[in-house]
Amino acid sequence: MGEMYYEGWGTPFPESLFYLIPGMVCLVLTLVVLTWPRFAGWLLIIIGGAFTAWWWTLIARRGLLSWRGILGTFPVSGLLIVTGVLFLLEGRYRQRLRAEGWAPPKSWLRRNLRYVLALGFPLLVTIALSVLFLPFVLTRVDDGNRGARLVEGNGVTLIWAPEGPGWNSKRPWGKYPSWNAIALCGVPPEDKPVYEGRHATAEDMETTGLCRYLSEDATTLMTEPQDIWRMPTTDEIVRSLVRGGENAGCTLRQAQGETWDGESGNADCSRQPNKDTPLWAPDTEPIYYWSADEYDEEEAWYIPYTGGRRYGGVISHQPKSWGNPRHGYRCVREA
Repeated sequence: MGEMYYEGWGTPFPESLFYLIPGMVCLVLTLVVLTWPRFAGWLLIIIGGAFTAWWWTLIARRGLLSWRGILGTFPVSGLLIVTGVLFLLEGRYRQRLRAEGWAPPKSWLRRNLRYVLALGFPLLVTIALSVLFLPFVLTRVDDGNRGARLVEGNGVTLIWAPEGPGWNSKRPWGKYPSWNAIALCGVPPEDKPVYEGRHATAEDMETTGLCRYLSEDATTLMTEPQDIWRMPTTDEIVRSLVRGGENAGCTLRQAQGETWDGESGNADCSRQPNKDTPLWAPDTEPIYYWSADEYDEEEAWYIPYTGGRRYGGVISHQPKSWGNPRHGYRCVREA
């Protein structure tokens, strides 16, 4: 429910409902296992084993498999196996009770208490998160303008690229480009094999980055550098975050009188930022913007529309090779 509001709200229907699928699957499994514990116990063991194997394989392919990763994901996947075993024992226990002549309670509530709890807790979660999120997402501002925008931030004023190659342009396979892909956009195809097996650098972002090749109106990628547009820094994006279409007064958390140290992942804001125009496109998938800054050799910084506060999504870093529907980008130029 939280991810549907945080990530999916505003995207074309029924895409936002996709976030509810895992919860609905779990709810159905819960109702099935309460009704037929022995059958569904084996079902949970099979599903839990397959899901765990798939997840750990996915993590391993990304080079992130470690004891920390295994233990961190086990509660969401491997515990299904443990739960399946417990329900097999539950099935045997019920069978023994019936053999001893046990009769169900006459009270409807006592007889169906498990189902009431199974449905009641998700309903309470739905109500609680809706009370938290709905006032936030229903007041989101979208003026429909997807052109170049002048955004006067907290101590920074920039023009942000219009819809097109300089703003959330999808790759042919439907995802948004990784930090590596943005940084190496200007590398000739015949030279790109040289970059296989390593990540792009901040210097690459400056010399061969996508933004450098944008035409003056940012609607066309040119074959030669134009040096009009560039990728914004982490600090610039944070200072440009908006609420109600106006600046939210955000700065990266830092020591008094010092510039950002390049490590802290929280922003202090006068108001909670939202996914509003003119900085964001509320009806598209990205809720994060890549910045021009790299965290280290393998990862780069990204910024959520919330500024890393109340509604989740801290300012953080991801592998430079990471490309998915949530990580977008937007080029800027001086006002």
